[in-house]
Amino acid sequence: MGAKKYISYFLNPLLNPLQSLRTHKVLQVNPTVISDRKEPELTKLSVFNYDTKEMRFQEFDSVNDSFSFIDPAAITWINVDGLKKIDVENICSKYGIHNLIVEDILSMGQRAKTDEINGLLFSLMNMLYFNEKDSSVEVEQISIVLGKNFVLSFQEDATRDVFTPLREKLKLNNSKVRQNGADFLYYSLIDLIVDNYFVVMEGLGEKIEELEETIVRNANTRSLAKINMLRKEMIILKRSVSPVRELVNGILRSESELIEERTEKYFKDVHDHILQANDLAENYRDMMMNLNDLYLSNVNLKMNEVMKVMAVVTCLLAPATVIGGIFGMNFETIPLLHNKWGFFISVGLMLCIPLVMLRLFKKRGWF
Repeated sequence: MGAKKYISYFLNPLLNPLQSLRTHKVLQVNPTVISDRKEPELTKLSVFNYDTKEMRFQEFDSVNDSFSFIDPAAITWINVDGLKKIDVENICSKYGIHNLIVEDILSMGQRAKTDEINGLLFSLMNMLYFNEKDSSVEVEQISIVLGKNFVLSFQEDATRDVFTPLREKLKLNNSKVRQNGADFLYYSLIDLIVDNYFVVMEGLGEKIEELEETIVRNANTRSLAKINMLRKEMIILKRSVSPVRELVNGILRSESELIEERTEKYFKDVHDHILQANDLAENYRDMMMNLNDLYLSNVNLKMNEVMKVMAVVTCLLAPATVIGGIFGMNFETIPLLHNKWGFFISVGLMLCIPLVMLRLFKKRGWF
């Protein structure tokens, strides 16, 4: 950031360097650039082995330690928190995952997609969170791999995700997750991510409603800054939500043996949800455009009110200016010049004529 840009922040306090960085982050998306991801110090693995009768769960700090816990006869869900390249490559090597998928898992800023390579289904999408404090949409990329009797999920942030309800269901013997195969677990992960999109959009919707009320009551330059800020968040939301429709379509069209026929109807339900999320995102984007128009209309209305008041004041002062100009001319013979009531008559005209004009203006509804 150059010196001129810093100076502009001091000259105009409404300019926010954090918003400038946010714009840079929103616009700079180039999947061909090698990611500069900072590797975590530690990778945490959560391993679930389950079937209809039993469920075993354990957490590991080492990938190699987790391999002895995995039960080939049961359905296994391995959730990797913290993407350390060596650990990701080790676990992918064990399950025969192609190098292209490994590169996508370790990449940043990828578009949501589904691939089928070497008999494995791979889905990459974004988990979204809404930051109430900053009114911002936070993005975490997640990769999910479906194989025969196993599901692998790779997350960037080890402190949060949206899978808590699924973990609770895995503890119940009669839950649908326990009664179905790995493809249902794969569906459940995607479904929870999509459902959380609505939670994020609900948070954005509340901020948009608050901003609309603020603009109606008192539109100012800070309102315009908030509109631009929410526009950027809508770009991030739309960029994350829109491609998921193609992701689910890709799963439905894949005809993979890993997806059982009885599970397809659940993916169709996810497809309906993502269509609704897309429509809602479009509605929010239209609302932001309407807010911008509303702001401009309010600003123009205020300007018109100011101009109207100035015009009325100018008209009211015009008679006094004319009368004062007439009696101020340098002629020897001027009516009422030597009359003792001349001054009072002229001042009276200066007051009475504007009052008559003011009554006429009000009668015509000009103010």
